[in-house]
Amino acid sequence: MIRFINKSSTAASFGWNEIDFNIRICCILYLNFREKANCLIRLFMLQFAHMQLAENKKALFDYEILEKYEAGLELSGQETKSAKMGQINLKGSYVTFHNGKAYVLNMHINKYKAAGPLPDYDPTHTRQLLLHKKQIAYLQGKSMEKGLTIVPLQVYTKQRLLKIEVAVARGRKTYDKREVIKKRELKRELDRARKN
Repeated sequence: MIRFINKSSTAASFGWNEIDFNIRICCILYLNFREKANCLIRLFMLQFAHMQLAENKKALFDYEILEKYEAGLELSGQETKSAKMGQINLKGSYVTFHNGKAYVLNMHINKYKAAGPLPDYDPTHTRQLLLHKKQIAYLQGKSMEKGLTIVPLQVYTKQRLLKIEVAVARGRKTYDKREVIKKRELKRELDRARKN
């Protein structure tokens, strides 16, 4: 039994063009049933390969972002599962450096419920960032410059891994924050006017 699919809308939902979609569908049709099911699962998992788990909106408002870097996070197994369920908060977190390593402080990850009793678990303990030595040296130098700091912006998944985006940022003055608020309000008004 052959079902006809609206190719353009299905391809667009995955971010593919129609040629990619046709090639992938042809590959699926030539495989046996079990392989078809596994292939379809993998295709749908690609859609969720990059999913944002937490965002530091306060940092985006308080700081002017100059440069962004992607780093890995060193977490325990139960922390990883909890973070992937969205039980993570970046509010008030920041990056420090000790002995040539980068650490994120005050990042809150709730205890994983299915992990059982963890009496000595601290949800805001210091966690190591996984960066190259050159990146650590560069960021450490930037953090020592006057007016600059390193802040985490978001935590997201990249395939099966957890990644954190850190940024070199400069603190905004009060009048800069007012300008940001004015621009945001103006954009909202323009969007409302376009809709009506």
